[in-house]
Amino acid sequence: MFEKVLVANRGEIAVRIIRACKELNIRTVAVYSEPDANSMHVQLADEAICIGKGPSADSYLRIDRLISAAEITDVDAIHPGYGFLSENAHFADVCESCNIRFIGPSSKAMNALQDKQVSRSLAKKAGVPLPPGSDGIIETEQEALAVAKRIGYPVMIKAVAGGGGRGMRVAHNDISMIKGFYTCRAEAEKAFGNSGVYIEKYIENPHHIEIQILADTKGNIIHLGERDCSIQRRHQKLIEETPSPLIENKFKGLRKTMGKAAIKIAELASYTNAGTVEFIVDEQGNYYFLEVNKRIQVEHPITEEVTGVDLVRQQILIATGEQLRLSQSDVAFKGHAIECRINAEDPFDNFRPSPGRIEMCYTPGGKGVRVDSHVYAGYTIPPHYDSMIGKLITYGKDRREAMERMNRALSEYMITGVKTTIPFEQAILQDPNFRRGVYSTNFVEELLTGGRRELIEDKA
Repeated sequence: MFEKVLVANRGEIAVRIIRACKELNIRTVAVYSEPDANSMHVQLADEAICIGKGPSADSYLRIDRLISAAEITDVDAIHPGYGFLSENAHFADVCESCNIRFIGPSSKAMNALQDKQVSRSLAKKAGVPLPPGSDGIIETEQEALAVAKRIGYPVMIKAVAGGGGRGMRVAHNDISMIKGFYTCRAEAEKAFGNSGVYIEKYIENPHHIEIQILADTKGNIIHLGERDCSIQRRHQKLIEETPSPLIENKFKGLRKTMGKAAIKIAELASYTNAGTVEFIVDEQGNYYFLEVNKRIQVEHPITEEVTGVDLVRQQILIATGEQLRLSQSDVAFKGHAIECRINAEDPFDNFRPSPGRIEMCYTPGGKGVRVDSHVYAGYTIPPHYDSMIGKLITYGKDRREAMERMNRALSEYMITGVKTTIPFEQAILQDPNFRRGVYSTNFVEELLTGGRRELIEDKA
């Protein structure tokens, strides 16, 4: 077992990792930027080291400073959390070369799944369905137009690197294709340092379904069911739930089929540790490979709630070389869980970020309610990072109970001083289509532009 772990992240995921380490009697080292000096993860860790100024490029993305902090504090391992350097193969390589265990997949596995286009090739080899699209990176607008003509509009232009909705555009004709091609390339270059894009058929009314996997270093791989992540704004998730209403109500056999597909891709990549294989599912139950997230996911708590498996704890144990004590037949799904991401944003002003000082913070509780957060009254949200300040998770014996608990918990959650997405999520939870489990990734856009906007504005 590790004696000391450095947490190369911030916010709620850093707190989550520190808690898992404490339960395993592992000492922790927090790193922080200057604006994060008073963040909760700094206060909870056994040791803390400042690694730079506010911008991520000057702190959390500085491999040299992270490694220096790890060596100074003599840690055994580094947990990267999600975002930042969590999927950076070079960082994993540097850790291993410094005799520091990287709590995540190997650099070899990361390179096998380096970008979305490489992942698509691996999925094709595994026999997993792919949306029709380009065979590789598109270099010119002429190539882009030729692919679009071959597969038919609408199409999706996507950056091969990165995520979070950046470098993605839907094109419905030649004009929007050319504009989207150059916009995506520029956006991808700025965000990820890689301007490469590819094109695939845009699936109408898609459902974003992901499969959680765990893989040890002995060749054992299991899946822990699906999460429905279709409630998104600007391709970024807002609400997730498990099991997926689409699969549970219409295509129950897909859980096993997609689970096997996810495991096959992981096997071909020699994948280890926690990961997520993401798919698009259409209204007819056809599923298509999307990408592999080579890290723990923001929405991992809902899987923990319905399976009883502590995913962060499993990450740490796998990194020590321990064999999975679970087989696929041991994984049981019980009840229903929903997660709302609490973001410091103004949902009634195009989700504009709302950094600043939190004046009051009261978090809900009670049976079946979990809050993962790092903020508190008096905490100042810095403007440099992602706007998520917490996650509200509710569990129930079925979807109805989980939704009612979420409604109640959202009504109790009080944060003043900054704007949050809480009222917007309350409106979603009360929407008739959401309550019936009938939604796709277009849901938020339709809610904001359709005849149901009055429900949203009542919450403002």
